[in-house]
Amino acid sequence: MRLIARLACSLLVVPAMAFAAEHAPRALPDAAAIDAEVARLMTATQAKGLAVAVIDAGKVVHVRAYGLRNAAGDPLRDDTIMYGASLTKAVFAYTVMQLAEEGVIDLDAPISRYLDRPLPEYTDTKGYGPYADLAGDERWRQLTARILLTHSSGFGNFAFLEPDEKLRFHFDPGTRYAYSGEGLILLQFVLERGLGLDLGQEMQRRVFDRFDMRRTSMKWREDFAGNLADGWTQQGEPVPHDERSRVRAAGSMDTSIADMARFAAAHVRGDGLSARSAAEIRRPQRAITTASQFPTLQDELPPAQRRADLAAGLGVVVFNGPQGPGFYKGGHDDNTGNTWVCVQASQRCVVVLGNDVRGENAFPALIRFVLGETGVPFDWEYGARPFVH
Repeated sequence: MRLIARLACSLLVVPAMAFAAEHAPRALPDAAAIDAEVARLMTATQAKGLAVAVIDAGKVVHVRAYGLRNAAGDPLRDDTIMYGASLTKAVFAYTVMQLAEEGVIDLDAPISRYLDRPLPEYTDTKGYGPYADLAGDERWRQLTARILLTHSSGFGNFAFLEPDEKLRFHFDPGTRYAYSGEGLILLQFVLERGLGLDLGQEMQRRVFDRFDMRRTSMKWREDFAGNLADGWTQQGEPVPHDERSRVRAAGSMDTSIADMARFAAAHVRGDGLSARSAAEIRRPQRAITTASQFPTLQDELPPAQRRADLAAGLGVVVFNGPQGPGFYKGGHDDNTGNTWVCVQASQRCVVVLGNDVRGENAFPALIRFVLGETGVPFDWEYGARPFVH
């Protein structure tokens, strides 16, 4: 019987060892190889500037900036201030999770718990949403922090993009995914107007100071002016850096590639959170049922055509690929293209900040070159476009 037991154990161990060997992380390319690949991709896309960071086993192993930071020809550096765009949302969600862990906010409580009057009665909301537009629609009472962080509020991306510039529900809250910066702005309103917090100060204390992100802020700082990245549009036109004077949870963060590398490493390690809370951020929370991220209110796919490997986490999108579960977040405007991809098991990440939106066409090839095939859903993120291979 002992011999049979030993044989049975060996039959289990050998396949497990073979599986582990097959899925073991491959060696990462060295700095010279990354430099050469970035140069190739920048030439192919005509991107003027890219900044790249690599994290391995939760540690920053490569940080470098390439190209130009402005039309005057000044070089992009690893401490140059660049626009974080919607990477802000991931940092905001990390902050909210800390607040939830401390019991300041319950992710699943209706937001009405934290407001002293019904949401549509707030008419003095300069800098936030036009919440009076929701008068007569009681669905706002269904909203929770989790629903807002998973882009399932029912709002469009922003009220000013609506034909009449009015805020409205397009579907019942919590029933589907549709990207909405407006939902993040509402959660900021709940924290600031309802709970009396200052979001800029909370993010500074809980994230930027904690992770030594000295050149990161949720609004413009005068000391940024001396080493600042402007941007380039799809047509190759230079655009001055926007000096954002208001904290916006949906995307006001300025940062540098060195600082974002520190945050990405801390995030993939789960620093500043319990193991349970860190896992909760990256847990598939809400199925994603559309063919692409934008337009944000597009029709859902038939169930048989939906991707089972793709879901909303809290402030990030989670996916399951050849290297196991991962998560990512993009950031974009007319002259900015950013991405941040992590594989959970190996705690490997790549962060790319681009001050030229044309660089986005290089992201799939660059991530694949550094990390191998991860399964990050760039086709869903960007839709059909001429990616460089």
